[in-house]
Amino acid sequence: MTMNPIVVIGEGGHSKVVQDMIAADGRYQIVAILDDKYQEMHERDGMVYGPVSVVSDLIDEDPDVKLIIAIGNNRVRADIVERIQADHERFATVIHPSAVISPSARIGAGTVVMPNCVINAHAEIGKHVIINTGAIVEHDNRIGDYAHISPNATLTGNVVIGEGTHVGAAATVIPGIRIGSWGVVGAGSVVIRDIPDGKKAVGCPARLLE
Repeated sequence: MTMNPIVVIGEGGHSKVVQDMIAADGRYQIVAILDDKYQEMHERDGMVYGPVSVVSDLIDEDPDVKLIIAIGNNRVRADIVERIQADHERFATVIHPSAVISPSARIGAGTVVMPNCVINAHAEIGKHVIINTGAIVEHDNRIGDYAHISPNATLTGNVVIGEGTHVGAAATVIPGIRIGSWGVVGAGSVVIRDIPDGKKAVGCPARLLE
């Protein structure tokens, strides 16, 4: 089977996991790793390395190349999408083979779904989202672009997560809760009330921090 070329943007710890996922998926071959720690483009062991700015050159060289932003920081992912101005169709959606995903779920471009996740019926997940290891996204969830659902977090039915919000590891959100944009739910928290935009909530039950 011919594998499609893909460029990985970011070379930190999160990128290591995404690169493993790409290998496990089997549809793509990584042809370049871009990170602004590099000053200029160079090749090593058959792989291209360079700053993020060279992504346009790589797209020009191969119109079929796909992109994935493998950076855990939600704001940085959003900033890079704005910066490189690539069409949404240019971004791959990377899903680990062990993930269990309902046929009725919808997952946006640039999103990564990590090992042992469950995404159930009619869930809608936006673009450039991270569904991290072992997370559970139950039926009819709505997850905004650039959100991050951390390892072993559980979103029960009909939960809404706003753009850019980070739900911490092993947090639980009860049914019907709405969490606003660009907020944080602390690790291990249990969310039983709605959370406004831009707020941080921690604890069991979760309470807002001023």
